[in-house]
Formats: sequence, structure tokens, C-alpha cells
Amino acid sequence: MLKSVKQIIEGPVSEYTGSEATRLMVEEQIKAKYGVSEIKNLDCYHNMRTFKSWANLGFKIRRGEHAFKSITYVEQKDPSGNVIKKYRRPVSLFYYRQIEPITSNKSV
Repeated sequence: MLKSVKQIIEGPVSEYTGSEATRLMVEEQIKAKYGVSEIKNLDCYHNMRTFKSWANLGFKIRRGEHAFKSITYVEQKDPSGNVIKKYRRPVSLFYYRQIEPITSNKSV
């Protein structure tokens, strides 16, 4: 059964790890696109996700929407589990206002 956006927002938590830098970066982009009043709705744990995460939940990105850009840091570890290197990786995120349910166009 397809879940509504409200159920998704109240449901599973995204991969967001609580980075203040990520939140601020995304916040600025949300302000630019939707206005300052939209910041109250931003919840990086529930309504800001990657393309793949939205797809796994049964949603697609609306045609013409562009990703919000962020970064994450990935750790490279040796076989013992010690961190030997950290590097930046860009991340493309989509806001809940940019999605719609995936529907099947198959005729019976």
C-alpha cells in the first residue's frame, strides 16, 4: 500500500546524522526557493532525502525539480577499523515538496 507524504514524514528516519553544517546549507537553499516561512517545516530526519531514499519509499521527483546540494564526509578505514582518511562527498537531496507518488501507467 502506498504511503502518503504525511506518513513518510512522520515515519522512517533518513540517513541524516545531525550535522549542523548540512542543516544550515540546506536551510539557505530552502529559503531561496520557498521563502523564509518554509524553514519551520524543514526536518532533515524526515522530509529531506536522497533520490534513492524517496524511490525506496514509493516516491519520485517531480519533473523539472533540481536537487539541493550538500556534502558529507566519508571515512576510509584500514582492516583493523582505524580511520586512515576522511574525504568530502557531494550529496543531492530532495525536499518533500518536490516529490509525488510513483504510479503505474500499465493498462490492464
